Amino acid sequence: MTDSRPRPLVAGNWKMNGTRASLAELEALWCKLQREPACDVALCPPFTLLAPAMDYTDHRRFVIGAQDCHPEAAGAHTGDIAAEMLADLGCRCVIVGHSERRQDHGESDALVRAKAAAVQRAGMTAIVCVGESAQERAAGAAEAVVQRQLDGSLPDGAAAEAVIIAYEPVWAIGSGRTPKPQEIAAVHRTIRDALLRRFGDDGASIRILYGGSVKPDNARTLMAVENVDGALVGGASLRADDFDAIIEAYR
Repeated sequence: MTDSRPRPLVAGNWKMNGTRASLAELEALWCKLQREPACDVALCPPFTLLAPAMDYTDHRRFVIGAQDCHPEAAGAHTGDIAAEMLADLGCRCVIVGHSERRQDHGESDALVRAKAAAVQRAGMTAIVCVGESAQERAAGAAEAVVQRQLDGSLPDGAAAEAVIIAYEPVWAIGSGRTPKPQEIAAVHRTIRDALLRRFGDDGASIRILYGGSVKPDNARTLMAVENVDGALVGGASLRADDFDAIIEAYR
């Protein structure tokens, strides 16, 4: 790690997991993070737990974020939630464009871009996800796919406080498989170069997270890869002990 790198972030994505009983894990994490973490920390529980989750954060040790939002600020969109509603609740960030949203809900790059713009409009940080499938990786198209997703999914005028990129190879999510460090480095270099071309010097300070089967036993290796500025953690974020062990990779 060098001083020139952006301050790292470890963000947890609970996905469609958790009931009120799961708040015990949030309380346990809150207790563990009474010491000063060496990175920023965010946790994104399901919508049903966002309000009670706010009781376990003072925004100094970790912040709460959401997993999705609607691009419009208000309107006749039954079942959807606006970015402004999430900001009003106290959320600081929102994940957009996760591969599970792209696959399960057919979200296009254009829709992801609109959602990221909505998050920025509401004064929060958009965590924009990109990543290739196993077939795209096998075809040697991983970097081209990520470049295309970046071009289509990022709103203009992105800045470090308004956007974070999360590279999650689709085939690695929840599989227990991870790319080799050199493979991760190659994609993160592609992302960094794309950010620099599009946003100039501001592109150097936009954080790029790695996600996809990040666990306590591989976190330190993955977080040491060049241009990896933190992690987007799935299953391991559901357990305070495991999530804290990943956070400890930066201590």
